[in-house]
Amino acid sequence: MKTITDFPHAVIDQPDVGIMMPDGVRLSARIWMPEDAVARPVPAVLEYIPYRKKDGTLYRDELMHPYVAGHGYACVRVDMRGNGDSEGLMEDEYTQQEMDDALAVIDWLSRQPWCSGAVGMMGKSWGGFNCLQAAFNQPPALKAVISVCSTSDRFADDVHFKGGCLLGENIGWGAVMLSFSSRPADPVHRPDWRADWLRRLEHEPFLAPRWASHQSRDAYWKHGSICEDWGRIKVPVMIVGGWADNYMNTLGHLMERQQGVVKGLMGPWVHQYPHTAVPGPQIGFLQEAIRWWDCWLKGVDNGVAEDPAYRAYMLHSAPPDASAAHRKGHWICESQWPSPRVQREVLALSPGRLGGAGAALEQRVNTPQHLGLHTGEFFPMGLNAEMPGDQRFDDAMSVCFDTDPLPRGLDLLGQAVLHLRLRCDKPFALIAARLCDVAPDGASVRICHGILNLRHRDSMEHPTPVPVDAPFEIALTLDQMGYRLAPGHRLRLALSTTYWPFVWPSPEAATLVLEAGHLDLPRHSGSSGDEWQPPQPEAAAPGKYRQIRKGAASRRIEQDLLTGTVALVIEDDSGEAENIPHGLIFGETMREVWQIRPQDPLSAQVEISYEQRLARGDWSILTRAEAKMRATATGFVMTARLEAWDGETRVFDRDFSEIVKRDQV
Repeated sequence: MKTITDFPHAVIDQPDVGIMMPDGVRLSARIWMPEDAVARPVPAVLEYIPYRKKDGTLYRDELMHPYVAGHGYACVRVDMRGNGDSEGLMEDEYTQQEMDDALAVIDWLSRQPWCSGAVGMMGKSWGGFNCLQAAFNQPPALKAVISVCSTSDRFADDVHFKGGCLLGENIGWGAVMLSFSSRPADPVHRPDWRADWLRRLEHEPFLAPRWASHQSRDAYWKHGSICEDWGRIKVPVMIVGGWADNYMNTLGHLMERQQGVVKGLMGPWVHQYPHTAVPGPQIGFLQEAIRWWDCWLKGVDNGVAEDPAYRAYMLHSAPPDASAAHRKGHWICESQWPSPRVQREVLALSPGRLGGAGAALEQRVNTPQHLGLHTGEFFPMGLNAEMPGDQRFDDAMSVCFDTDPLPRGLDLLGQAVLHLRLRCDKPFALIAARLCDVAPDGASVRICHGILNLRHRDSMEHPTPVPVDAPFEIALTLDQMGYRLAPGHRLRLALSTTYWPFVWPSPEAATLVLEAGHLDLPRHSGSSGDEWQPPQPEAAAPGKYRQIRKGAASRRIEQDLLTGTVALVIEDDSGEAENIPHGLIFGETMREVWQIRPQDPLSAQVEISYEQRLARGDWSILTRAEAKMRATATGFVMTARLEAWDGETRVFDRDFSEIVKRDQV
């Protein structure tokens, strides 16, 4: 990545600007803007998230926002209510209060003397959600958004449920937010930091039980889901995703359904911005962002409106690597989506075989509970073996259907749909489907996957019991993919009734009997090499840091040979670093243990712990958050503990405990 220090505009940096909300709560913003913005007003670009601008996203902020500001924008990074240096209390994610605050911030920005009146919004993950939700709510000053790694449907494609299945990430994210939001404001900006911190701790919610209790697509999930009314978003949207992330479906949904201007950009990346994300190639995302803002916020006729509807990086066959720094592939451009270059191809299923004439199956699927340990993270963030690894270990426990070796290879772009007629011996069951690229040496790379809670086979809003020992049909739509299988490789469909710890197990080990089926594939044709040459990645100079203690990470699978228990153990210690300009020292330590016995779904349990550390001079803060989850046949047992220290004094401790009834999972 090229570091840029010479910009068209000299930039000033204001680290703590107060934005007052209608109820009197002060939100804290860091603002980078051209030094002459008051004399020559510029558009504002807002990033609005709960992840703490003073330490949590500091490194990435300093790469991005001064760069964009240097090209003639006021870049505004706001801590949400109840987080970082902002006042108030946080209740949940995507609340009405959160959305109302966003609208108030946009209005405030548009009325500042240094702002031209036009506001754009950019964000990743939670911030990407905020962009789409703000556009949905139609503030007059908001003229365009760039949403990275986000979703249009909070039930279908967020960290809580997928295909109606309860994700392991639900309890994981509950632990994250218990830890992240329990840290105090910086005393440099908040003389009342200690009293505010104690209020924050006392009010801090443990949200995982609340999320898990909504086991169908009810009003809770519809709130904040822009798919409830596609016509409400009127402003242009750039939607960005990565094949290694689990928010890849949003691009297709917006490009197909959104009525206004939508431009999709999909790369090989994990859950990060594309100028820094692995696997490479990284691209000049900030240059693309400035082109977007120049067009929609400044009215520059620069060709953005005529860009392809969809630019996607088609991955090429490569050996499996859970820590891939780079992926082979080529860029394709589609003038519209769905693309006329994609044709549907149906492959029939017969015992062990994908393609050909097909045949009756009577194929039993009842897989061990520990299948899925090589799936990787829902939110892979980097190179610590967080992406899917070699799938042959999970394939060996699955029921697999393979094509013959493909003499000319195969290009796929879009979503596959698996159609099955099956029977089940239990009223609760799930099915997981993986498409894999199998090399001649047997190595297996996951292309995409899909999961379905069979109680949701007909409706996500109104699930019904699985018919026991009676045939029924399902259509399982797998995730979006862009992939080129090399000549001589085979395409594999791997099916399982378990997918741990990505998905929480059904209460009993169900057996499915497959009677018939076929796989409907999106076959792409007409591309040979790169159809787009993205700019090379650039960014502003990184901030100045001093490493005090080096971090370390570990990811391993352990097995107890006496009990048969299998555990996935994840450890990540960030070490300690000091931001030299403002002197804040910060560090984090995380540990997760996901364990299960291969023949017992009710043995599943997880323990997660986070420690957060902040210090400056003789001021030091430490918080510890722990979350645990296990299940019975009728309920999910979730507990948590939050502790906090001011120096050597423990100032807070609280235990949480809740049992969530298993209504639909």
